[in-house]
Amino acid sequence: MNTLSNQEKDEILQTLHVRFNAHPERHPDLTWPDVLTRLQEDDRKLVVLAEMERTGGEPDVIRLPNGALAFCDCSPESPSGRRSLCYDASALAARKKNKPDGSAVALAEEMGIELLDEATYRHLQTLGSFDLKTSSWIVTPETIRQKGGALFCDRRYDHIFLYHNGADSYYAARGFRGMLIL
Repeated sequence: MNTLSNQEKDEILQTLHVRFNAHPERHPDLTWPDVLTRLQEDDRKLVVLAEMERTGGEPDVIRLPNGALAFCDCSPESPSGRRSLCYDASALAARKKNKPDGSAVALAEEMGIELLDEATYRHLQTLGSFDLKTSSWIVTPETIRQKGGALFCDRRYDHIFLYHNGADSYYAARGFRGMLIL
């Protein structure tokens, strides 16, 4: 999807506005007109947000620990349209049997979003309870990737856990969360 019709733009803006109003705890210092102004600066942002929405991410505005604003996947579970993926392209290429349809890193790049890193994932969890039944791949340090591993997180027992797995693994309950910096 490269462009949105005026109707599609209105629909995604309406969806985002409703979600913004429904979850003020995620952005207590922001107003919708401030967010709307940033969104109207570049139509590509709406294209990305529409794709985040289409794949089940339920994007909403959050303030990152560094003060920047981002639309982040706030679906209760890892986005349903972004699961059963290995970590990255090299993991996908290395898998000889039962390959998944793609990789988290490649799909995030294709969508125009960034995977969450551990700090951002943990910050998101301060704004709600996410991944109670699923898990999400996160940015993995190169030193771990060089050894074939990748990192993912979830929330269990009211605690955020960081785990490792082979980067070529994939599960129906593991996807990835992303964000679009405003």
